[in-house]
Amino acid sequence: MLQHLIFFPVLLPLLAGIFLLLPPLHGHVKRQRVAVLVVNILLLVSAVLLLQQSIHHEPQMYMMGDWQAPFGIALVNDKLAAIMLLLSAVLGFAVHLYVFGGDDQRGPFFHPLFMFQLMGINGAFLTGDAFNLFVFFEILLIASYSLLIHGGGKQRTQAAVHYVLLNLVGSVFFLFGLGIIYATFGTLNMADMAYKAAHLNADDIALAKAGGLLLLVVFGLKAALLPLHFWLPRTYAHTSTPVAALFAIMTKVGIYSLWRMHTAVFGDHAGELANIAVFWLWPLAVATLIAGIIALLASQTLKMLAANLVVISAGSLLLTVALNSPQATAAGLYYLIHSTLMSAALFLIAGMVQEQRGQAQDRFVRSRPVNQPALLGGFFFVAALALIGMPPLSGFVGKILLLQAAGDAADAVWVWPPVLISGLAAIIIFSRAGTTLFWRVQGASQNQVLAHPLQIAATVLLLLMSPALVIWGGGSDRFLFVSRL
Repeated sequence: MLQHLIFFPVLLPLLAGIFLLLPPLHGHVKRQRVAVLVVNILLLVSAVLLLQQSIHHEPQMYMMGDWQAPFGIALVNDKLAAIMLLLSAVLGFAVHLYVFGGDDQRGPFFHPLFMFQLMGINGAFLTGDAFNLFVFFEILLIASYSLLIHGGGKQRTQAAVHYVLLNLVGSVFFLFGLGIIYATFGTLNMADMAYKAAHLNADDIALAKAGGLLLLVVFGLKAALLPLHFWLPRTYAHTSTPVAALFAIMTKVGIYSLWRMHTAVFGDHAGELANIAVFWLWPLAVATLIAGIIALLASQTLKMLAANLVVISAGSLLLTVALNSPQATAAGLYYLIHSTLMSAALFLIAGMVQEQRGQAQDRFVRSRPVNQPALLGGFFFVAALALIGMPPLSGFVGKILLLQAAGDAADAVWVWPPVLISGLAAIIIFSRAGTTLFWRVQGASQNQVLAHPLQIAATVLLLLMSPALVIWGGGSDRFLFVSRL
């Protein structure tokens, strides 16, 4: 049983998504909630077991149908993949708790689509083959297209059209890049590609570089790398609250893919193909951070603020890819976990604020007070401290690790200023947002909407992850990037 455990994070949401579309689950929200709760618990358990395996054993490869590499579909579990799976399971569990508060009744097929989304995300983390990375990308994207317009609305539909068109173009580039790489390497298995990278014929080097840089464009689009990031703030700000919280991990799939392809395959050992992306990543990562800071200061709603923080986190993580060192990867992994969970928590807080402020929703304008100012204000304060990077929460540790990763003076010039300025910008905008939403109020609330207990539980769960990362995250250096060789 344990040798097949690696396939469970893909198999469980796949089967769940199918059965949720069939009687007796289809059309019965309460039954669907019970089913997805069980699946989420099983995903958490399997993620923990896979993490334990990755700590105590060498990376495990699972060949689907017993077809051997380079022809078979390979799933690989190592420390990086296992941590990303656990992050996905925790986030999925928390978002589903929030959805049980009633958001799943605002549109059809939410739970099946959510399961297929998790399937695509988990498959992208586990695959050892570049073509199957494309396949899982398409699965998660197709599910995200429908989730994006969950609940309907003009703004969501407009954002979805832009999101779909841009990602369809990205998929075309992905296929072109894979075709070029297969023509030069003769394989799309990542381990085989990493072995062959330093031994390519001189005639194939230029073509292989072109294929690798095409994949950089694709993964940069997924990771919100400037100038390919403009789709993200509007898309995340206008979709429904639980979908926005789940989408907090979407850019991290792009970062993860960059680690896998441009550190494992095109890393230091790749001969003339070594570090072909670093030259481009340095200026674009810094530019992404700067663009995120400017957009953050211009945010007019709490959801837009959270979305722009996702852009800033993407820029910070891209800097760790550009640094291209084990210490930078460890720092990036810690910061990735922190930023994903805290951004998701802020989206959930924004959703509860929207419900209680009536027509003002989460806009930074003087309006009637929320019905639970102490509760939501407390949540907002904790999330703000974490995302600003104030001690003693995980954001402070994450930023310290990022700064320490830039050990050389030349690297520090690129890394320190934008990272520190982003923290200052976060202090300014959170101060403005907090005072407007919770202090600068007038009149009395005209509705009696209160946060559902499960919505509160989901937010508390995510916020507790910040001190947990501080208490139990000291050994994160043991989970450094392990290439699939």
